[in-house]
Amino acid sequence: MKKLIVISCIIYTSLGFAQFGIFNKNPLINMENFQKQRVHWGYFLGFNTYDFKFDYLQDIGEVKVASSFGFNVGLVGNLRINDYFDLRFEPGLYYTERDLEFPNFSNLSQANREAKSTYLHFPLLLKYSALRTGNVKPYLVGGFSTATNLASNSKAIDDNLNNRFRVSQWTYHYEIGFGVDIFTEHFIFSPSIRGVFGIGNELIPDNDPNSPWTSNISSMRSRGLLINFTFH
Repeated sequence: MKKLIVISCIIYTSLGFAQFGIFNKNPLINMENFQKQRVHWGYFLGFNTYDFKFDYLQDIGEVKVASSFGFNVGLVGNLRINDYFDLRFEPGLYYTERDLEFPNFSNLSQANREAKSTYLHFPLLLKYSALRTGNVKPYLVGGFSTATNLASNSKAIDDNLNNRFRVSQWTYHYEIGFGVDIFTEHFIFSPSIRGVFGIGNELIPDNDPNSPWTSNISSMRSRGLLINFTFH
């Protein structure tokens, strides 16, 4: 599945390059003044994969995380600062799922937990663009974000003893990535890849301080890889 998505992205981008004359020596310049607007808008669709980074009090076994691909959808608001810098706000809905296997359990039903997450994600990003070459403009992007997890179970009384894995409702991250603006005749297509790194502990410990699931975990932070296709 991962190989198929990567190959599809490469083929799709390559076809876009060929179709819109990206590799021509003297391409027709598309949408020459669009990004000179003070503010412009867009939307994105994409994929994500998330896992957790755990820190432990003692070396008595690690939690195994099995990640799967989720999906992203959202809006883009872009504020132009100058020819090189833009400030971007990209609120979106992110769905992902992680399966956890806790150590030192002989019974798989006790060891395994699902962590399904539906994030409302609010990143504020600074975009640095290189000079435009023909109809291509590569860029770097980075910043900070917060997200609320609609499936966090943060207020639940039940815990892992009752098969319920709990995480904080609000999480905070820093993000960094890169992408390219491809100028077509009618719109700008921007594929990008971005890493998301959690700040602070997201785990809500079990009610029992000696819980076999959470007592040895000092912190748990989300990490994610986002592949977005943005249209302006």
